[in-house]
Amino acid sequence: MREQHSSPPVIVIGAGIVGTATAAFLAMAGTPVRLLDASAPASGATGAADGAVSVASKRPGPMMTMARAGAALYRELAGQGLFQGLFHKRPTFLVAASDAEADVLSDHSKALGEVGAPVRWLTRDGAADRLPSLTRKVVAVLEVEDEGHAIGYSIVSRLISAARLKVERYCPVASLEYEGRSGRVSGVRVGGAVIEASAVVVAAGGGAGRLIGLPDVSRPRRGQQLVTERAPGLNAALPGSLLSCSYLLSKKHEGEKADARGYGVVIDPLETGQFLIGSTREEGRTIPENDIEAVAHLAASAQEMVPALGQLRILRCFAGIRTATCDGLPMIGRMPRTENLFVAAGFEGDGICLGPLTGRIMADLVRGEEPEMDVSPFDPGRFATGSIAA
Repeated sequence: MREQHSSPPVIVIGAGIVGTATAAFLAMAGTPVRLLDASAPASGATGAADGAVSVASKRPGPMMTMARAGAALYRELAGQGLFQGLFHKRPTFLVAASDAEADVLSDHSKALGEVGAPVRWLTRDGAADRLPSLTRKVVAVLEVEDEGHAIGYSIVSRLISAARLKVERYCPVASLEYEGRSGRVSGVRVGGAVIEASAVVVAAGGGAGRLIGLPDVSRPRRGQQLVTERAPGLNAALPGSLLSCSYLLSKKHEGEKADARGYGVVIDPLETGQFLIGSTREEGRTIPENDIEAVAHLAASAQEMVPALGQLRILRCFAGIRTATCDGLPMIGRMPRTENLFVAAGFEGDGICLGPLTGRIMADLVRGEEPEMDVSPFDPGRFATGSIAA
């Protein structure tokens, strides 16, 4: 059976933050669009994310440049009302606990400066005044301004509402359909039906590689996180998130060993008065579950950074599966040799920060317009040496 349309819509596969943002910006520009998801909106990595809209946590290079633009878009959309009440501006404090970490932090601060991120070093006395709950054993603290926090599933919900999108839930796409040998995508197959499309955007996270014929490009990474009970006084005394240099090091060495587990301590003061503590970076893990070893390690590391956290109860733990690519950069753009097939996937832990910006860029590309920034470093063509899966 084939669902025919007089003017086929753009089909977006995946209702996480990237796919939803793509569909929303297309719809708000007047382009007919259908948003399909194998489960439900924000049910994958978006729903299990820490919510950091952070340049400070990104690797130097194109990811840091794009994150700077991504954070700026959050501020813009909050000011316009679309993200009002959802995006909370705050700084990030990068913390070095040793001389070796301080050296890493020094290099990182230079990279941040190169993309225009406002940074300042805190003296020991300055850190004590600004962050009274932080352990006095730190060697160096770098404050990065213009950062923020947003809950992924709340952003997705707001975009769906603002663009009046109808998410077609539990519609797993089995394959893409093509027009003979023309190379054009004609639609997608869902169950026994083929839904016609004028263009297709694959934003399906871990399922993207299979659909575009690059199943070996994606790598799953599990992340575990904790949430404490409310502590309003302690929470109010922390003006932004704390990010240990161990997090930067875990990103630097990601993928070096199969099945490796890396830790990077992040302490986020939530609007609820609670604290979110993360996170692990676990190669090859595909089941979103917690284990006591990781929970204990994260809790102990957080207490070492902020001793008062040791007095709080952990109310819940959760885990999510993030999808990374083998070179650590997401795929953003049009697939080579297929003029109406686009992909936006492989963001790993950076999807919340980059999601709205990527959605706006993808909407421009689908509509044949020049995107607002250069995304050539993320061109999916760098992997496209195989055939498309049909």
